[in-house]
Amino acid sequence: MASMETKEQIYDQLVDILVDDFEVDEDDINLEANLYTDLDLDSIDTVDLVIKLQEMTGKSVNPETFKAVRTMQHVVDAVHDLVHG
Repeated sequence: MASMETKEQIYDQLVDILVDDFEVDEDDINLEANLYTDLDLDSIDTVDLVIKLQEMTGKSVNPETFKAVRTMQHVVDAVHDLVHG
């Protein structure tokens, strides 16, 4: 598992997950990208993403935390807080 010390490392891992597991076009992914409108994720995808984040961090992710998440920046910040919280 790659290190997740910085937000940049977290972002890079998220991009890998979205491309490999969710078949999102890497060209569509940036920090401002909305998970739902820009990346075409649905509620089932976000549940799967939370599971992937738990595997990635080794920490339990509270689904409530991700109800307000809309953009890649929100996900990066939430994962960073989880890892360093």
